Amino acid sequence: MVPRYSRPEMTAIWSAENRYRIWWQIEVFAAEAMGKIGMIPAGDAAKIREAYDANVLGQIDIDAIDKIEAVTKHDVIAFLTWAGEKLGPERRWLHQGMTSSDVLDTALAVQLKQSADLLFEDVEALLKVIKRRAFEHRLTPTIGRSHGIHAEPTTFGLKLAQAYAEFMRNRERLLAARDTVATCAVSGAVGTFAQVPPEVEEHVAKELGLSVEPVSTQVIPRDRHAMFFATLGVIASSIERLATEIRHLQRTEVLEAEEYFSPGQKGSSAMPHKRNPVLTENLTGLARMIRGYVTPALEDVALWHERDISHSSVERFIGPDATITLDFALARLANVVDKLVVYPERMQKNLDRMGGLVHSQRVLLALTQAGLSREESYALVQRNAMKVWESDGQLSLLELLKADPEVSIRLSSDELNALFDLGYHLRHVDSIFDRVFGTSA
Repeated sequence: MVPRYSRPEMTAIWSAENRYRIWWQIEVFAAEAMGKIGMIPAGDAAKIREAYDANVLGQIDIDAIDKIEAVTKHDVIAFLTWAGEKLGPERRWLHQGMTSSDVLDTALAVQLKQSADLLFEDVEALLKVIKRRAFEHRLTPTIGRSHGIHAEPTTFGLKLAQAYAEFMRNRERLLAARDTVATCAVSGAVGTFAQVPPEVEEHVAKELGLSVEPVSTQVIPRDRHAMFFATLGVIASSIERLATEIRHLQRTEVLEAEEYFSPGQKGSSAMPHKRNPVLTENLTGLARMIRGYVTPALEDVALWHERDISHSSVERFIGPDATITLDFALARLANVVDKLVVYPERMQKNLDRMGGLVHSQRVLLALTQAGLSREESYALVQRNAMKVWESDGQLSLLELLKADPEVSIRLSSDELNALFDLGYHLRHVDSIFDRVFGTSA
């Protein structure tokens, strides 16, 4: 976790304070359930719950727990030793029949669920911004590019509508990933419930807002976590896709849109004229980092027998780092889109730059409808289009076609003029927007 790319609310989820609070909840809720079923004295269970309600732990003393762990070499035992000192004799019922993974895995599930809830809010905020800007530029014409080369006209609003639809899919993926990873396991040493019955797990799960793990070993199966982190990787790739588009549009030769450049901002230590796409370049780098956490999560799935701890060190990195970084990246992207400076005039200029080549397909189709084969039609249009291409747009495709006798004999001047109508390419924009945003939008 790098403070430069962290936001306080997500960082707090992964703090030692929050982790220990969750551990304490698990122990208390487990003891409470044990008291209800007569596994431990009901009076002692009530005392433990009363201590919890009275916040007997107060401020978590991280240093004190660390000192105990320095001796025990075991984090859960260190915490239980420290927390037990806040109780009376009833402390002996803490962790009754449980194993460390019951606490660690269930707590991780809570933290991942908390993180997913915050990431969901981030995605919702981003969707709201993208939608607003998409409607703002619903009919702002711009050139569509394939292979980086001018293709046919589209609108800037449609570019953003694509991003909106993609992040709507990410929204659903995130919800599914959250539900998949939000499971509780309090099933004992090898998951057989030999020392702690299923009723205890069910109570803890209910109190924490989790589902019960149908069958665990000593740990919750890591395919759940692999899906969660893979989903974060997909969302990161979507962030990079939109960031890369903005970076391209800000290139000097293109300059159809650019990141907001605030008063007093400096683009280069050497060149005072520079306005660089630093935020979207940063997002590209952050996306690479988030995707980098996916492979370790996948490799954590294959653990030895009922449990090993090869996954533990991995998750101590990727849990906080992936969620904190994605939280920051989603917020940064929302800010970029919100303040993005768009230049419709430059879009139109670029659209017109190549002498009407963007309308070549319409002429091709019109010639086939006039009776020529597709091959003949293609050859006629291409030979004129290449003259325009080689002139760097100084020649007009429309005028060349009108002067070509093999074309003009089949298509009149008025018919050719109609084929170069920009509005023709935009006539289905509203239909696409209805598909993406719904007719009520």
